[in-house]
Amino acid sequence: MDTSSSGEPAGAGNECPLCKGARFVHPLLPEGKPDYSRMVPCRCAKLETETKRLSRLQKYSNLGALTRMTFSNLIPEGRNKETVVREQFHRAYDAALEFARKPAGWLVITGPSGFGKTHIAAAIANRCLEQDIPAFFITTADLLDHLRSSFNPSSELPYDELFEQVRNAAVLVIDDFGIHSSSPWAKEKLDQLLNHRFTARLPTVIVSGVPVEELEERVRTRLADTEFCHSFSLGARQSELYLYGWAPGFELQKKMTFESFDWRRVNLPLEQRQNLEAAYNLARNFAEAPDGWLVFAGVNGCGKTHLASAIVNYRYKQGKIALFIVVPDFLDHLRSTFSPDSKVSYDRYFESVRNTEILVLDDFGEQASTPWAQEKLYQVINHRYNGCLATVITTSCSLEELDPRIASRLGDHKISTLFHINVPDYRVDRPAQRKSAGIHRKLP
Repeated sequence: MDTSSSGEPAGAGNECPLCKGARFVHPLLPEGKPDYSRMVPCRCAKLETETKRLSRLQKYSNLGALTRMTFSNLIPEGRNKETVVREQFHRAYDAALEFARKPAGWLVITGPSGFGKTHIAAAIANRCLEQDIPAFFITTADLLDHLRSSFNPSSELPYDELFEQVRNAAVLVIDDFGIHSSSPWAKEKLDQLLNHRFTARLPTVIVSGVPVEELEERVRTRLADTEFCHSFSLGARQSELYLYGWAPGFELQKKMTFESFDWRRVNLPLEQRQNLEAAYNLARNFAEAPDGWLVFAGVNGCGKTHLASAIVNYRYKQGKIALFIVVPDFLDHLRSTFSPDSKVSYDRYFESVRNTEILVLDDFGEQASTPWAQEKLYQVINHRYNGCLATVITTSCSLEELDPRIASRLGDHKISTLFHINVPDYRVDRPAQRKSAGIHRKLP
């Protein structure tokens, strides 16, 4: 007789041929005989129990028609054709899958309408239900409306009971956060809800059409805990388009590739040529497999910027992310965001730089002469150090000349490779190169 893995007699379809409505059967012993000392639910009883369980979970979840929005019908890269947007969506998709597998911390997804935020959030809730994890899905507007109506004496669910159900849900998914009424009462209720869940470390998904930096300050303060809260933005902003290509003003860097880098400068002593070749190999290896930090130190014109630019050009050619920042320009742009005419907020610009996948900080060190500049650069360096984010830094300064807090991180061998390029300025050295190569040009 065929049996199921649980020892039950196998039946046709979803029906158990032996229970005959009794709902319980004797399991089979290894030798195939019934074990009359025990009774177990038959297959059809198990199916009915499972159906009731799912129905109960779905009713609690408040998903309604959103039960159709699952990971199985969600495209990992999204439907947008822009490379940057597809990359953003894929990162959010991977994070959502991991969150649904083991709900922990807060997951925040922001972006304009039509980019798939709600689908991702609903897919998380549906996957939780499949794993017997109660998940409660609600839009912010509906939540506030339900809370208001619960004050009515005829309300089926009293205010206290409804509020407790929401704020203590095993997994809470809040959609359309940030576009609700900004009345003092609404702010207070949402703050009470989020403060409770943050303090109790309850898994929460927040979906918002408003960028994180434009949310209420009390919300932003909680989201600043990057170990507990993970934020993802969908829908590329203009500044983010330069993650896959050069921004205007970098025409020279566009031409700085590994192919155009001359590490065989024949006029140099053997030791310096070997040093330059070692720097080239370090940069090439980093471009192919970015990991940790790569710091190039040396005099102006020794090739630091060329190698850093070559890494970025290599990544762009592969269709991958990299952001090249000239540090003095970065500080100028950061200051300009305080202007009322600025088209980008300080928080948005600062976060986009310090959180980018691969960051190149060119010409680091000499410009940090004010306490404000030193603090901003330290915040970028410390954030990327703590997150082990791939970073390339070029500097003409020694570690002793840098802010000690930054120098200690640049010199940490566990994450950073510090390499001194010990060759002279190639621009000064060009006539000697031409002469050595047998090239002569009459100077005016």
